[in-house]
Parts: sequence; structure tokens; C-alpha cells
Amino acid sequence: MDSLWLGDVELTYQLRERGERVVRALPHLALVPLLIAAFGIGELPKIVPVMLGVIFPVYLNTVAGIRTVDPRLIQLGESYGLGRGARIRDIIVPGAMPMILTGIRYALGVAWLTLVIAETIATSEGIGFLAQNGRDMLRNDRIVLAILLYAIAGLLADQITRFIEARVLRWNPHYQNGSR
Repeated sequence: MDSLWLGDVELTYQLRERGERVVRALPHLALVPLLIAAFGIGELPKIVPVMLGVIFPVYLNTVAGIRTVDPRLIQLGESYGLGRGARIRDIIVPGAMPMILTGIRYALGVAWLTLVIAETIATSEGIGFLAQNGRDMLRNDRIVLAILLYAIAGLLADQITRFIEARVLRWNPHYQNGSR
């Protein structure tokens, strides 16, 4: 019965993967002008491209992490009488977590890049507006300040993610003692 279920999962994965490839191929930043035309300058033309830019790295790394969990560990869990929920919680999620966190860290970089571009194009406030205003007023100090603010925010986000990674993966020898 499990092999039938796994076959269905594989078929579902293949069908879903085809549809997702089409959406992934769409450059999320190309939507900014369309979103501005549809919704005007505001938050939505910034949020949607960021969301589209981050969802696929996290999703793809999560799927890859789940698919690379050693099947022998899952079988061992079954042998010890772990139910499906316990196998997911105790074996699959911890085994996939390094890949999931890698996807999150990568997605943060994409989010910052997308946000910088979207704010530069579609905003009347924020750091991107500060940079654009600095350019329009020939105030390089404002442009440099905007760049520094983005860098500090990006560095802070990365440090927070590294901290979470170290806490969540403290069981993994590759992540102990800050070795990663």
C-alpha cells in the first residue's frame, strides 16, 4: 500500500512540477511595471515580486531536502513503530532542515535584491525612495546612505538566519561550534 501511495506522490509531484516550471520561468521583476499600472505606486507592487522571488528557492530546497532524507532512516522509524506524523516530525523535517534553511538564506538574498529594485521603481517612501530622491537631487550622500542601510539590513537578516540555523541544527556535527 505504501508503494502505491508513494507512486501517487511521485505522479502528483511530476504534474505539479510542470506547472511550477512555467511560473518559475517568469522573471518576477518583470511584473513590477504591470503591478504599478494595475495597482499604482504603493506596497503591493513591492510585496508581490518579493513573494514570487522568495517562494521558489524555499520551496525547491524544501522539496529537495525531503527527497534526500535517507530512506533507511524512515524505515528505521517505521520499525520502531513511529506513526506517519512522528516520522515527519522526528526524521523527515530534521533531515530536510539544512536544505530548508539554505533555501531561506538564499531567498533572503533574492528578497533584498528584489526589494531594492522594486523600491527604486515603485515607491514614494522608504529606502529606495531615499536613493531615487538622492539621485534626482544629485545628493550622493543620500544614495550612499541608502546603500549602507540596505547592507546593514541584509547583514542583520543573514546574522539572524545564521543564529536560527545554529540553534535548529545544533544536532548536526557540521553546524556545531560555529563551523559553518
